[in-house]
Order: sequence, then structure tokens, then C-alpha cells
Amino acid sequence: MNRPPPMPPSTRHLVAPELLPALDAFPSFDINLETIAELRAGGIRRDGMMPPLSPAQQAVHCEQRFVPGPSAAPDVRVLIYRPQGPEAGARPTYLHMHGGGYVLGSAELNDGSNRQLACDLGCIVVSVDYRLAPETPFPGAVEDCYAVLGWLQREARAIGVDATRIAIGGESAGGGHAASLALLNRNRGEIPICLQLLDSPMLDDRTGSSAAPHPYCGEFVWTPAKNRMGWQALLGREPGGSDVPAEAVPARAADLGGLPPTFIAVGAIDLFLEESVEYARRLIRAGVPTELHVVPGAFHGFGIGGDRAPQVQMHNRLRRDALARAFLK
Repeated sequence: MNRPPPMPPSTRHLVAPELLPALDAFPSFDINLETIAELRAGGIRRDGMMPPLSPAQQAVHCEQRFVPGPSAAPDVRVLIYRPQGPEAGARPTYLHMHGGGYVLGSAELNDGSNRQLACDLGCIVVSVDYRLAPETPFPGAVEDCYAVLGWLQREARAIGVDATRIAIGGESAGGGHAASLALLNRNRGEIPICLQLLDSPMLDDRTGSSAAPHPYCGEFVWTPAKNRMGWQALLGREPGGSDVPAEAVPARAADLGGLPPTFIAVGAIDLFLEESVEYARRLIRAGVPTELHVVPGAFHGFGIGGDRAPQVQMHNRLRRDALARAFLK
């Protein structure tokens, strides 16, 4: 009988040397349904790891607004980032969804990178403060994101958005929400999307639950146990089972045809490696233009390594270039 290879004592030797200082500085945290409130209140702090805003980033204007939410739901808070300079007609727009395992985070989480994208690309960035699980299980968060997407299209002229050049995306759980949003929007057939940008996306509830574990992925930052907890909170049931509704999990969607062009990037030792590669394979098989990048030596959330790390520089450039191409008419 074939036996799976034994789990190595550690995968630290696989981490890129340039990323080791950031990994060592990353605060360790235990997350479960009992500790979520504490973590939201500041139990995990990354402020000291984030570089200060550059003058160019500071020059980007950030405005808070409240967008009409889904039927019978609260309005959705968003942050709107606009580049400095005179208005140059309708601008392309990136609709961003933050990470946080479906249970943590806010629209401010990627403030620096959202400012940088607005500055580099001359685009508008809209960051969604969607409702979090477990208080709001599926489909609450993705419906919040869909409400903002619809608002962008309806109010495009008033807010300076080019409705033909709207991209969506996010990191980790935000990438999962972006993938769910693309599927929901395709099924409803309403709004053109020029790109879905999935950055280390959280796509499959079976990772860390019913799927066989990868022996070299998921040791750092976001582990199988944390992944089970995040999906349990979103789904309102145990992940990985046959009773999980396919519409709640992008990787369970039977048909990926008709989705917008897709960019996927993931670290080589990220827990989400295999589900990202498999999602890219299925998209390509369905005829969807797809770009996939696997970053060697990179763990989940390796962007904390800072712009001096070559892996982060490459990753940021690839994301920026993918958006720039999508925004070309």
C-alpha cells in the first residue's frame, strides 16, 4: 500500500532568504471563533511592519462613502482612492476586496498598496468594507461586493468611472470574494469586468479539511487549521463535506466558462498553492485568458517582506502590469 510522504519537521529551508526577516517578525497568532473579537480589536498588530506612506502615496486622495447595500441589508462602507491631478475624464477602476480569512480585516488593510496602484496607473481604487463572518455568513459579503460593483456601473458618470474598464480583485479571502463575485456577476449577466486579479486567493474549503495535505505548504502565517476555521465561519457549517453549497466556494463551481480574464499569483509554499494552480488550469480549460505566477520561496502574505525583497518587487510589478494591460482600450 502506498503511503503519503512523512511531513517534514519544518519548511523553513524553502523560504526565500530575502523573506526570512519578515517571516521572523510576523506576529504569531491563534485564531478561532472565540478569539476573533480580540483580534479585530487589535490582538494582532502589523502596523510596525508596514512602511510609512511615500509622498506620492500621501498625495492620493482617499474618501469614505456609504453605498446602498443589498436588499434589506445595511449600506456598504467603501474607501475611494483617486490619483492626484486634474480630472482626465472617466478613469479605469479597480474594485478591491481585503483579506482576513473571511473573519478579519477592513477596507483600510491595503491602504498603501491601493494608494500606489492609483498613483501608478492613474486609476480609481474602491476598497470594500464588506461584512465579516461568522456574524454574516455566505452570501452576505459577496452580495455587499456585488452591490458596490452595481453602484460603480450605475453612478459611473457621476463619480468619474469608466464603466467599460472595471477590474475586481483582492488578496487571500479578498481574492476568494473576488472569484465569487466574478461567478455571481457572470450568472446574473449584468456588468462587464475587464479582469479578476486573484492574489493568493482563498478558493477551496476542502484545503485543510477533506483534501489530502500538501507536505510543503501551509506551515507559515495561514495554516490548515486557520483555513478550516475561516471557511466554517463563512459557510456556517463544517467545510469540506458534500453538503457545502457549490455557489459558496469558487473551486466547487462546475463551470468556469465566460469569466473575465484572470490573473493569479501565489507563493510556492503558500497553503493556497494547489487550489490556485488547479483553478488556473480549469480556467484555461474553459477558454478563459489566464495568467498564473508561482513565486518561489514565498509563504502566505509574503508581501510583508517590503519593497526591498526581490520577490515582492516582482509580485507588485506583475500585478500592476496585469491591471495596466486590462485597462487599455
